[in-house]
Amino acid sequence: MQADPGFYGPLQYSPAWLWCGAALLALVAGWYAYVFASTRKAERSAQRSSKPGRSALTDLPALKAAYLQRINEVEEAAAAGHLEARGAHQQLSLLLRGFVRDATGVDATRMTHHDLARHPLPAAADVVQALYPAEFGPGPLPSVSVSAAKASAAVRSWS
Repeated sequence: MQADPGFYGPLQYSPAWLWCGAALLALVAGWYAYVFASTRKAERSAQRSSKPGRSALTDLPALKAAYLQRINEVEEAAAAGHLEARGAHQQLSLLLRGFVRDATGVDATRMTHHDLARHPLPAAADVVQALYPAEFGPGPLPSVSVSAAKASAAVRSWS
């Protein structure tokens, strides 16, 4: 047997692996830059569109009619027993907030009544505040027809 088999140094990697690694790092950095830039543009345009006032494309009478019909459907479903009172009140609140969003461009679906009152949307804020105990309160629930009438009045009075 041979005493000294010889020393072999480590094998060198091909330079192609270095370039592949650099390209992969560049792709990841580019992806992060793209995601950051694209979300910032959307946020800026959302802030511009959150200004109150209807767009020229909004047909307010048709929008009112559509939401009044949907409010009436919720009231009828609750009267027929297909929908519980708490669920009906939550749907009425969501419909009113959706109407505000569609009529003004302000995303009211995630706003509290305090947020709505801070915006120039006091009519919606008053109705949403009146619906709060029926949506979340532990006590006896008010009539769905009374709440639907309040929501319908807010939609009808919108100008």
